[in-house]
Amino acid sequence: MTTARAATPRDLRDFYEDPAVPVASGAPRSLRQARMLAAALGAAPGQTVLDIGCGDGTAAAVAAPLLPGHRLVGVDWSQDALRRARTRLPYAVRGELTGGGLPFGAESVDAVLFSEVIEHLVDPDSAMDEIRRVLRPGGHLMLSTPNLAAWYNRVLLLAGVQPVFSEVSLRAVHGRPGREVVGHLRLYTARALREFVTASGFTVVEVRGAPFHGVPRSLRPLDRLACRRPSLASILLLHARKT
Repeated sequence: MTTARAATPRDLRDFYEDPAVPVASGAPRSLRQARMLAAALGAAPGQTVLDIGCGDGTAAAVAAPLLPGHRLVGVDWSQDALRRARTRLPYAVRGELTGGGLPFGAESVDAVLFSEVIEHLVDPDSAMDEIRRVLRPGGHLMLSTPNLAAWYNRVLLLAGVQPVFSEVSLRAVHGRPGREVVGHLRLYTARALREFVTASGFTVVEVRGAPFHGVPRSLRPLDRLACRRPSLASILLLHARKT
C-alpha cells in the first residue's frame, strides 16, 4: 500500500505513482484486521475511521461490512491509488503523513487503519506523530506490516538468502524469492514493532499473526499454523491505543 511524505525523494514518489506497483493487501489479513477493529470499536455507532495509505481501497472495502454505522475514510498520497479507491469507498481524500500533514483536525478521529504502509516510509517516526495527533485520547491504531522474522525468513537467512519482503533495489528483485518490487524500506520483527509503537506514545493492546498470500500453496497450511505465534507469522497485526 502507498502513502506519501514531503521528504520522499522524487524517484520514490514516481515509483508509487506507477499503476503497476501493487497497492492492495491480501484479503485474509485485511479481514483479520477488520475483525480486530470491529471488536475494539464495539457497538457505539458514528465513529470515524481513517484508512491511511488506503491504496486501491481494498482493505477498507473488506472492513466496511464489519463497521456498519461508522464513517470510513480512505487517505492516500498517490492520485492513481485514489482514483481506484473511489470506486470502492464513498470517501477517499489526498493526504500526507509529514509536510502538510493529514487534512484532519487534532483529536478528530476514533481509529486508524494503517495496513502495509509503515514498511514503505522514509520517516516512520513523523508518521506516527501525525497519526497520534489526529486520534482522540484512547483512539485505536490497527497496524499491519510484514514480519522480518517470519518462519521462512529465518530459514532463508541461515541459507544466506535475502529475506522475503526485503528489497535492495526499486528496479528489480535481487537475492530473494519472488519477482515483484513493492518498495519496502523498513522491516520489523514483532519485538521491534512493539517497542517502536510504544515509544511513539501508544499502548500496545495485542499483536496477532496473519498469513501471506505469496506463500507457495503447498506451504500455506504451515503458514497458517505459524499465525498462532505472531513472532513467526508472515504478517504482524498490531492493535494499540493512544496513550
